[in-house]
Amino acid sequence: MPIISKSAVAKGDGTFIIDNIHLADPEADEVLVKIKAAGLCHTDYDSLSWGKPLVMGHEGAGIVEKVGNAIKDLKKGDQVILNWATPCMTCFQCQDGNQHICENNSPVVAGSNGHTPGHAHLEGSKWNGKAIERSFNIGTLSEYALVKKSAVVKVEEEKLNFSAASIISCGVMTGYGSVVNSAKLIAGSSAVVLGCGGVGLSVINACKISGASRIIAVDINPKKLELAKKFGATKIVLAEKTDKGLNKIAEQIKTIFDGRGADYAFECTAIPELGVAPLAMIRNAGTAVQVSGIEQEINVDMRLFEWDKVYINPLYGKCRPQIDFPKLMHLFKKGDLKLREMITKEYKLEDLPKAFDDMLAGNNAKGVVVF
Repeated sequence: MPIISKSAVAKGDGTFIIDNIHLADPEADEVLVKIKAAGLCHTDYDSLSWGKPLVMGHEGAGIVEKVGNAIKDLKKGDQVILNWATPCMTCFQCQDGNQHICENNSPVVAGSNGHTPGHAHLEGSKWNGKAIERSFNIGTLSEYALVKKSAVVKVEEEKLNFSAASIISCGVMTGYGSVVNSAKLIAGSSAVVLGCGGVGLSVINACKISGASRIIAVDINPKKLELAKKFGATKIVLAEKTDKGLNKIAEQIKTIFDGRGADYAFECTAIPELGVAPLAMIRNAGTAVQVSGIEQEINVDMRLFEWDKVYINPLYGKCRPQIDFPKLMHLFKKGDLKLREMITKEYKLEDLPKAFDDMLAGNNAKGVVVF
């Protein structure tokens, strides 16, 4: 029996409305999830201008409402976290362990077919009588989400903290995974983190969990730097807006590390001009990580790559959802992964305009919509 779901619908022209969509019953390999909480990030705001109507949201956690008849390991009432980078497990990249860049299902990797009806049937969601896409094939800013089973990670807990769980599947995973899965930070080493938003704070938190000896946080916002200390930064450095390439900061960093530079540096600002800035912060044979996914063309001084420096640009922290999400929830339960501290404010769906305003103004480390 179809379900009516109150949802945030991007109209494709830079605006959105809160309206009802109609969801069909799950097909054989699909799951209908009752969303309990959905995290917000800048990508959700960007989706307003993607030129087509869609159900917004790509971070979320909830409870299974219905399952397709081919699914045997999920049932109504199961607690789940949704994952936007859904692996097919059969393509070359999935077989090689790179589930986050699946060749068949990824909605962001060039050459994949992640937005095609074959991955998440469009007729399952309708708005004003017409089929509508779901952001990253899940659409979590909605009372219900109809998704493929591959987008669901079951969480075996007596009572899940849905707000905390909802922010794992994008920014937290990206930050944590960039440190642990991609850079493979070695205990006792040093790190510089450029940008202390939600992703940057997750990087700082992961550096601490991994045993970094010194963690230098850099930002232009003093409030974010104070928050960075709570997540594990051992020293904070206030940058100037006029320092476009962070050249002055690079000199400070080298001074801190005896003229040598840090072992690792992570760029988490999403500012194109800073795409190669971490290279100026690390020692020879150090590792620079461009975490925020900058895709614009920039001019690069190739001398920054000298000598034997490693530069990587991972996607989604090399996430393997069925493996990584339980690890993150375990670290949260231990008190090591600071998810509650990350959430500045919770909102109702009707307050989404205010939530976006707070996010764009830099008032929140992370905002969450609760249902």
